[in-house]
Amino acid sequence: MVDVYIASDNIISSLGITSTENFQNCKNGKSGIVLTDDKKLSQTPLYASLINWNIINEMFGKIADNALFTRLERIFILSITDALKQTNIRVSDNNTLLLLSTTKGNIELLEQNGNIHIDKDRLHLWKTADIIQKYFQLSNEPFVVSHACVSGLNAIILASRLIKSKCYENVIVSGGDVLTEFIISGFQSFKAISPRPCKPFDIAREGITLGEGCGTVVLTSNQTLLKDKNKIKILGGGTSNDANHISGPSRTGDGLFYAIDSALKEAAISDKNEIGFISAHGTATSFNDEMESKALKIAGLTKIPVNSLKGFFGHTLGAAGIIESIISIYELKNNILIPTIGYENHGVTENISVIAKVSEKKLQTCLKTASGFGGCNAAVLYSK
Repeated sequence: MVDVYIASDNIISSLGITSTENFQNCKNGKSGIVLTDDKKLSQTPLYASLINWNIINEMFGKIADNALFTRLERIFILSITDALKQTNIRVSDNNTLLLLSTTKGNIELLEQNGNIHIDKDRLHLWKTADIIQKYFQLSNEPFVVSHACVSGLNAIILASRLIKSKCYENVIVSGGDVLTEFIISGFQSFKAISPRPCKPFDIAREGITLGEGCGTVVLTSNQTLLKDKNKIKILGGGTSNDANHISGPSRTGDGLFYAIDSALKEAAISDKNEIGFISAHGTATSFNDEMESKALKIAGLTKIPVNSLKGFFGHTLGAAGIIESIISIYELKNNILIPTIGYENHGVTENISVIAKVSEKKLQTCLKTASGFGGCNAAVLYSK
């Protein structure tokens, strides 16, 4: 069986433009969530996690014309560029694939007024991927995964399986979304946005906080491309759909359990104590957090330390699974558990072990989970 490794990574978010910068801010307990009164995003002030676009535009302006690319395309290109610099992969080789993850893509084009530089065809996700492919001069036609909030993890699972089946040796997986009035108004119509920074798994949680960002991981089966002595391997992954509701998650947690169980079986993990911690989806909505606690109970994982990173980044949609996987990988490498910002008083039925403060622990393996609209669920196990 072919092993799949993480060769390199990058995060662009409100907390920085590299994975290391983002991890250090998480380690130091710094949140990227701020109160914004930007009328282009919302007619009323709201808490959100926003990228510093002045920095992004300055960086991007050194390699290309900002006016010719959307905001999402710019962070995709910058994130992928940084990740590729950390490897010796030749993107022009036939054994390298680009796989993009996003929920809304260039949805901001619906809100632009006559920008003559941007073709409205780039609203189509395949066109966005085509733009990125052409920029990097990749040989293979790119793939796109758009599957609600599990898009990022599903993209990693798909990439791993493509490598294991020897379709490709390397897969560049990049997930991203930016905040727009369209996206925010949609969540506001659900009354799902918290009036204060989100509080995952807390009794006083009031809903999600949205964020924007981009995360990139380069997966490979070629160990000669690995520069980091701490090799991170993808042990297994699983997906499921509980088909409970168009937006609401399962009330029983069985759907997420099936995804976790599938990942554990693929990874051949029988002793669940091998899992050092769990990076949960943890959106801070009443139904999602409750569902996750039940799924972890069914899976026999309530004693495993669990965190949600939404208090740092907000919910970054198609980027969430990748950004949060990268932070989890850095936790593994550094033997550090990152806390759940906003968590104070236990607020879910099952007695899961929510991480409340930064702590050191010898780590080998971790589990990352995600759940999304339409009842979709995903789980991935990483090990060093």
